[in-house]
Amino acid sequence: METSPLEIVRLWKRPDRYYLRLLRRSEGEVTGVLPKVRKIVSHVREKGDLALLDYTKKFDGIDLTRDQLCVSKSELEGAYGELESESIKALEKAAETIKRYHRRQLPEEWMEEFESGVYAGEIVRPLDSVGIYAPGGIARYPSSVLMSVIPARVAGVRRIVVCTPPDSEGRIDDTVMAAAVIAEADEVYRVGGAQAIAAMAYGTRTIPKMDKIVGPGGIYVQAAKKVVSSNTNIDFVAGPSEVLVLADSFANPRLIALDLVAQAEHDPSSAAVLATSSKKLAEKVQKEVASLIDETPRRRIVLESIQKYGRIVVARSLKRATEFANDYAPEHLELMVKRPKKVLDQIKNAGAVFIGPYSPIAAGDFAVGPSHVLPTGGASRWSSGLSVMSFLRTPSVQKATKDGLKRLSEVVEKLAELEGLPAHARSVRERLD
Repeated sequence: METSPLEIVRLWKRPDRYYLRLLRRSEGEVTGVLPKVRKIVSHVREKGDLALLDYTKKFDGIDLTRDQLCVSKSELEGAYGELESESIKALEKAAETIKRYHRRQLPEEWMEEFESGVYAGEIVRPLDSVGIYAPGGIARYPSSVLMSVIPARVAGVRRIVVCTPPDSEGRIDDTVMAAAVIAEADEVYRVGGAQAIAAMAYGTRTIPKMDKIVGPGGIYVQAAKKVVSSNTNIDFVAGPSEVLVLADSFANPRLIALDLVAQAEHDPSSAAVLATSSKKLAEKVQKEVASLIDETPRRRIVLESIQKYGRIVVARSLKRATEFANDYAPEHLELMVKRPKKVLDQIKNAGAVFIGPYSPIAAGDFAVGPSHVLPTGGASRWSSGLSVMSFLRTPSVQKATKDGLKRLSEVVEKLAELEGLPAHARSVRERLD
């Protein structure tokens, strides 16, 4: 490729129109499909399985019966048994690493005496049921099954359901089914898209209503999660994927280019951005990306992604580039800088941070341990990635002795008086008479 599709732009002011355009890409695309998605969700809510079968025929091109919506245990176990041993070993090794990481996150219950006779603390309780969406279509993602199901299983969720779209023959990818077996999902359903989200949100005759729905997916899936979020809890908008590499003049341009292209191959709507204080580095990365695009088997997807949402942003200083990174609040943030600890201390917003030349996102996607289901589109300002805490509740527990309540009574009665709630005051006073 003679000229690179990766545009270099100068960052002059804050906020800058280039980052705003990138940041709002998923928001605009999701908004655009909301009318269609609302119709799908409404139809599934009213017609249940019949709507699911209609949409499976319309969108996936296959005729299923109600009995075929649920993937049988024999089919799941058969897929696990048929998969080559090296693939099984890789999936099981990744699963064990993910388990170890998320077990480390488990919080402890606690109770403390804050003053004599007055106790308060927290208990830890898992959600009762969780629906996991596993994307299909352009690529298969067994890793997403592991990264979503395992944290829920470690948290102690009683019932975990996976929905994933079938192929043109009505089959689920063997690696996805094997991952579901390894991660110990309770049920797998061959249904995808917005209709799958609606089914898990409202329940059908076949698919149970879930307390929470999590997982990455395309624009229709994310729009559906927004539509049903008033009825069931969701994690966050997870997709399309994005990376921002923050680099100085000491960074390796080839490694940066490799990671930008790797991120772009996910989806035509993925975003791959470099923010740097070095114009020379920017120009080298631009050339490297052009050569890598010509070599990648997923050239069409990568090229479209880079042309639409790829940028190299050149700032006047590394500090300004870091400010840009916080404004952008990326899903994945790579630090390719000489002093990463100093820069990390300045990072406020990111779904996941990868430090140094030997920490590519690909390692985190598959093998390091933290879930790769992460907030996108700037949502890392207020959200964290999927974790054990995503599937837990921590109800407070309170206890007071009679003497303890006496110590609180003056405050309680005064505040009750200030708020015009005399029964509150009485409920304390009569206990102490």
